[in-house]
Amino acid sequence: MRTARRYIASEIYRSSAVVLLALIGLFSFFNLIEDLDKLSATFSLTNLLYLQALSLPSQLYELLPIGLLIGAVLALAGLAQRNELVVLRVAGVSGLQLLLLLWVITIPAMLGALALSEYITPRAEIQASESSLKLLGRAGGGRLHSGYWFKENESQDTMRLINIGRLADKSTVQEITVFEFNSKQHLRAYIQAKSGYFQDGQLHLQQVQHAQLPENVLDALQQGYVRTEPLLIRESIDHLRLNTSLSAERLLARILTPERMTINDLMDYIDYLDSNQLQSDRQTVALWRKIAYPFSLLVMITIAAPISFMQTRRGGVGSKIFIGILIGVGFFMMNQLALNVGMLSRWQPWVTALLPSLLALCLALLALFIIENKHRWRKKITSEHAA
Repeated sequence: MRTARRYIASEIYRSSAVVLLALIGLFSFFNLIEDLDKLSATFSLTNLLYLQALSLPSQLYELLPIGLLIGAVLALAGLAQRNELVVLRVAGVSGLQLLLLLWVITIPAMLGALALSEYITPRAEIQASESSLKLLGRAGGGRLHSGYWFKENESQDTMRLINIGRLADKSTVQEITVFEFNSKQHLRAYIQAKSGYFQDGQLHLQQVQHAQLPENVLDALQQGYVRTEPLLIRESIDHLRLNTSLSAERLLARILTPERMTINDLMDYIDYLDSNQLQSDRQTVALWRKIAYPFSLLVMITIAAPISFMQTRRGGVGSKIFIGILIGVGFFMMNQLALNVGMLSRWQPWVTALLPSLLALCLALLALFIIENKHRWRKKITSEHAA
C-alpha cells in the first residue's frame, strides 16, 4: 500500500505542478498585458516585471485548490485509463480506502498551503504594496487617495481620527494628521506631523504643528460674544508622543486584503476593530476562510475522486479534465457568491466561509457513494426482475 501511495502521490503532484505552472503563466501574461499602460519614464519594464514577480505568491494562493483539482483529475484519469486503478480495486482496495489514501497524499499539500498562507503570501503582499507605493506613488489594500484612515477611542470622552499619508517602511510613517474630538463629537485638537514612528504603544511624531481649541469656543461662536482668550492655540513642537492602540503590525494589516493576512494578524486586527466599535464582519469571515483554506484541498481531492473513477468508456481523459475545470471554476464562483451573499444577509461568519466547501464535500462523497454501489444496485434490481 505504501508503494501505491507513493506512486499515486508522485503522479498527482507532477500533474498539479504542470497545471499550476500553466495557470500562473496564463494569468501572469494577462496581468502583464493589462499593466503595460503603466509604463513611463519613471516606471520601466523591469519595474513592472518586478511587481509581477511579487504577485506570484498571491496568484499561487488563489489557484492552488483549482490546480490541485485539475491535476488530480488528470493523474487519476490517466491511471484509470491505463487500468492501474483497476489493479488496486482487484487487489481489494475499496473506494473508501482509495479516498482515504488520497486524503493522506494531500497532507503535504495542506502543510505547504498553510506555509504559503501564513508566511509567504503576506510578506510578498506587503513588499508588493511598498514597492508599488515607491514606484507608482500608490499602494493597494485599504489606501485611499488621501492615505490610510484609522479611528480609535482614546477614552470614553475622546475619539481620534488618524490619517497617514505615506508609509516609509514597516514602522515609519509620513504626512500624519490627527483629529481629536470630545464626547459631543466637536473638534478639540488638530495635529500635523511630517513623520513619525510606532514604538512601545506610542506614536512618536516629529516636526509637529499642534492646534488646540478651547472647550467653550463653540459656545462663543454660536452666541456671538467676544472672547478675551484666543479661539485657537497653535504651537510648533519638535517631538510629540501619543498613546495609541495602533501599531506597526496593525498598520500593515490595513494594507493587506483580509485573506492575505496571517491568522495572528487577523485576530489582532479584529480585536482592534472591535475595541474601537468598528465593523469587523469582513475580517471575521476572512479569518474563518483562512482557517478552512488548507482543508479546501481535501475538498478538491474528494471532488476529483468520483470524476476519475468514472468508466473510461463513457468519456476519455479529456472529458474528465473538462468536467474538473468546470467544477473548479464553479466552486470558485460559489465561494465568491457565498461571501457576497453572506455579508449582505448577515450570515454567521463560519457559515459564509465554510458553506461552499461543506456542500462540495457532501456532493463529492454522495457521487463517490453512488459510483461505488451502482453495480451492486444494478445487480440487485436485475435479480429482482429475474425472480
